[in-house]
Formats: sequence, C-alpha cells, structure tokens
Amino acid sequence: MSIVAQRLNVVRPSETKAMTARAAELRDQGRDVITLSQGEPDFDTPIAVCEAAIRAIRDGRTKYTPVAGIKPLREAICDSLRRDHRLDYGIDQVTVGCGAKQVVFNALFASLDQGDEVVIPTPCWVSYPDMVALAGGKPVLVACDEFHGFKLRPDALEAAITPRTKWLMLNSPCNPTGAVYSRSELLALTTVLRRHPQIHVLSDDIYEKLTYKAGFATMAAAAPELYDRTLTVNGVSKADAMTGWRVGYGAGPLALIKAMNLIQSQTSSHTSSVSQYAAIEALSGGRKHIDEFASAFLQRRDLVVAKLNQAEGLLCRAPDGAFYVFPSCADIIGKRTPAGKVIETDTDFAMYLLDAFAVAVVPGSGFMASPYIRISYASSLDDLTRACDRIIAACAALS
Repeated sequence: MSIVAQRLNVVRPSETKAMTARAAELRDQGRDVITLSQGEPDFDTPIAVCEAAIRAIRDGRTKYTPVAGIKPLREAICDSLRRDHRLDYGIDQVTVGCGAKQVVFNALFASLDQGDEVVIPTPCWVSYPDMVALAGGKPVLVACDEFHGFKLRPDALEAAITPRTKWLMLNSPCNPTGAVYSRSELLALTTVLRRHPQIHVLSDDIYEKLTYKAGFATMAAAAPELYDRTLTVNGVSKADAMTGWRVGYGAGPLALIKAMNLIQSQTSSHTSSVSQYAAIEALSGGRKHIDEFASAFLQRRDLVVAKLNQAEGLLCRAPDGAFYVFPSCADIIGKRTPAGKVIETDTDFAMYLLDAFAVAVVPGSGFMASPYIRISYASSLDDLTRACDRIIAACAALS
C-alpha cells in the first residue's frame, strides 16, 4: 500500500515553480538564464514596512497570535476596504493567512462537500483547479477567449452552472492574462448570479493596485446585493513587494470566516507575528510606493509588448493590470528548431526558449490555455530587453 494518498493523483505540480526551478538548475551550471517565470515583484519591501517589523521584534512581538490575525491588523484591513471600496466589515469578518493562497484554500476546504462544483474562468492561476480538487470539489473550467479579452461572459457563466455549483472564482486583474473586469462587466455577471442564490463569489483581488488604463472594481462593492455571498481575498505580496512575508487576508460572511479560522487553527495556526505587524504599516502607511511600482510596471509592459510583437510567430496584447503578458504562440506550433525538433505544444516552445536561449517563461497549458506562454515583466528593463531580444532571435531561428 502506497504511503501517498490517492487524492494527490488529481494534483499537478505547479508549472511556474517547475520552470523557475529548472532555470535555477541551469544557472547553477553556469548558464546566463533570465527568469521571467516567477510572479514576484523585483522591488525591495518598502523601508517603512521593514522598520515596522524590526520594531515588532525589538518590542518582543514574537509570540503566538490569534488564529484570525492580530486585532490591529484586522482593523487596518477593515479600514483599507472601507477607504478603497466603501465596504464595511467587522473585524470578526476578517481572517489573515499565510498569503492569499492559504486564504483561498481555507475557504474552499471549509465550504466544499464532495462533488460540489466551482466555476473557474480560464486562463486561470495554476493553483485554482488543484486546490478545488484537493478540497473535494469539482473544478468546472470555462474557456474565455482572447477575442473577448480573456473575460467570463454572462452566457458562458449561465451554461456552466448546475445545482451543485457552489462558487464562482474571479481573479481581477488576472494572472496570467492581466485582464481587468470593469464594474459593468461584474454587474453583467451579477444578473446571472441573482438567479442562482446558492452560488458564492470568491473575488481574488491580489493584483488590485496594479492596474493601468482600466479602473478597478470588486464584486462586493459593485454588487452590494452579493455582499453576503462574496469572499474578498487580497494581501500585501504583490502591491507591497512582500511575497516572502506571507500575509494574505479574506473578508466575507461571518459563518465562512469562522469555518476558515477553524481550518487554520488545525494547520498553520497563524502567519508570522512579525509579518503581521509589518503588514499594518503596509496597509496604513500611505502606500506611496505603489504609484512608483505601477509606473515602473507600465513602462516595462509597454517595452515587452512592443518587442514581443516584433517576434515572428508571437502575438501579444497589452494587459490592463498585474505584471504579466500572455502572448499567443499559435503560429509557432509546427515549426522546427535548429536541432530539428518540431514545436508541437506551448510547453515545447517554453522548453526551447529555456534550453536553447536561456529564457524561462511558463507555458499556457499550466494556466489551462494553449497555445500561449506567460511572461512576467516584474524584472529590470535591462533583463527584459535582453530576454525579449533572445525570444526574437529564438523565433527567427525556427523554420
């Protein structure tokens, strides 16, 4: 009898982590690899946030905390949601986890019975379907084509709903496409959700502060009638360059938050006490750094989009948010590498870029969409320029 549980048979390794690990192996071998596969800002955590953490250490705030998170942090989260979106939550409606990823998993694990369905628009973040499956649910993937901006349309949502549907997962701005739902687009989805009161909305807003021409809207604020059916998930990882600090949060119905806290009490207990005090500063300290981050990301986006559209066989649209581009490589499929290998899939193309030209990207198949590749532009302009030049050369070398 195997020591490994059978339920793990439904879980795939994260392709983003796999490509980053492969790039690290090549770098250890002396290759000059440029890694554009990781969803991590290259900026340092703001000094004021770091100083808040140091103060917490010096003040001895290194003990266990409440499972849901320290009260001052939950108060800061409530203030942030009220200030930014006019959403009113009590602190008991807020839970803090080890990154937004744990918050999402806790919500699914706390709410899904065996066979409950979760509608997931694709392309989607690599972990969504696997987290649903691990929690005993059934991921229902709904393809959202590029022609419609990679966004879920009301008719497609309606067609995906069954009596077992329990959640709709929305990620805006989206990883991997950078698509941003407008308030009117959320309201169009709301017309469907009104007819199905058993469905809750998991609104993953982790890239909220990184939008460009499009304004940001979140479901609980855009459709107040869905307030009691929405879990709003966010954190400080992306907007505040705090990926390693592991602080995410969720705000939603009290019964769900209590259930999520019960799950967390038996797993991680809570996230780092020091990180929580740092997050208070990130949320309440003015966040002036965000404008600088967003301006830099916009400059990088424009550079990458312009360059990739010079590459033979790639077609890259400009995203409205986050820090990823998701170019189509459909015209690459069927071509041959200089070594004579036929590019049959986007995974083949990603491996060709890594092995032959030392650029790490992630195949679209990892995000439930092919043939595409995801490129993170959370790197320096110099690295992005060199990487894009290599990609242009790689495409030119195909026949």
